[in-house]
Amino acid sequence: MQTYLFVHFREKATPDGEQVYFGLSRDGCHWEAVNGGAPVLWAYYGDKGVRDFTIIRCEENGKFYIIATDLSLAYGMRNQYRHSWDEIGRNGSKCLALWESDNLTDWTEQRLVRLGNEDFGCLWAPDVICDREQGDYVLHWSSSHCANGYGPKGIYYSRTKDFRSFTEPKVLYRKYDSGVIDSAIYEEDGRYYLFVKSEANPAKIILLAADHVTGPYERVESFDRSMETVESGLYEAPTAVRLEDGKWCLFLDYYGVPGEGQGYVPFVAESLKSGEFVRADRAFSFPYGFKHGTILTITIEEYERIKGHSWR
Repeated sequence: MQTYLFVHFREKATPDGEQVYFGLSRDGCHWEAVNGGAPVLWAYYGDKGVRDFTIIRCEENGKFYIIATDLSLAYGMRNQYRHSWDEIGRNGSKCLALWESDNLTDWTEQRLVRLGNEDFGCLWAPDVICDREQGDYVLHWSSSHCANGYGPKGIYYSRTKDFRSFTEPKVLYRKYDSGVIDSAIYEEDGRYYLFVKSEANPAKIILLAADHVTGPYERVESFDRSMETVESGLYEAPTAVRLEDGKWCLFLDYYGVPGEGQGYVPFVAESLKSGEFVRADRAFSFPYGFKHGTILTITIEEYERIKGHSWR
C-alpha cells in the first residue's frame, strides 16, 4: 500500500513559518501534520528561510532530496528587500536550498546550490523530475532575467545526476503574453505534463504537454475548459500525485482570503492526458497552514518511521 508525504512551509509572519514542515496521509485524501505542526528542519544559511518545496527519491542512489527557494520574508522583507517584491525578484537569492537523506528522518545540514548568475533574479519554486531518456534529473524553477529587463518570468532548467554538479541553466518554457511561475512536471505513459501558474491571459493555472521533459510544450485545452469556473488570480503552487486507484489529484494553493481561509484545494482527474479535473473538496481534509509544497509517494514502512520519529 502506498502512503504520502507532503513537504511544505507555513505562511506566517514569524521566521518559524518559512522552514521545512511535513504532512502525512495514508490515502492521499486526509492529512495530518508531523511533529505536532512544528518544523522538522531549519534553514540556517542564505536568507535563513525557505519556501516552495520539492522532494524526490533518487532512483540511482536511493537518497531523498528536498530543494527549496532560499527566501525569508519574515527577515528579509523588512530588511534587505525594503518591503518590495520587485526588489526580491531582481536581487533575491541566486541559490536554491537543499537537504538530503537516506531514510526521510535523518537529514544533512542545509546546503546552498548556486544556479543563477548575476543575470538572473531570484530563483523561485524549484521542482525536479527524472528524465529517463537522458538518464539524469531535470531541476526547473521560475526566474526573471536581465534579457527582458527583469520583466515577465520564465521557467528555466538545469540537469544533474548527483545533485551536486549542475549544468548551465537554459530556458524550459516561456509564455509569449505573460510571465509563468510555479512549474511542476509529471510523466504519464511516456509523455510529460507541465503545470504552471500563468500570471495573465489567463491569470490561472494552465497545463501543457510534451514528448520530452524539456519540451516543446503545447497547451492542453481540455484543462482550460475544466478550470473555467475557477476564479482568476487566486490559486498558485500546483502539485499533483497519482493515487493508488490510478487517478491523479491536483492540489492548488488558494490564497484568495487572509488567514485560515487559505489552503490547498483538490481537483481529481482520471488521467493527465484527459486534462479534465473536477473539484473534490468534500473528499479531502488538510490542517490549516500547508503552503506551497510537493507530495512524495512513500511506503507504509516509511510512513510509520516518519510518524514515530522524535524530531528535534
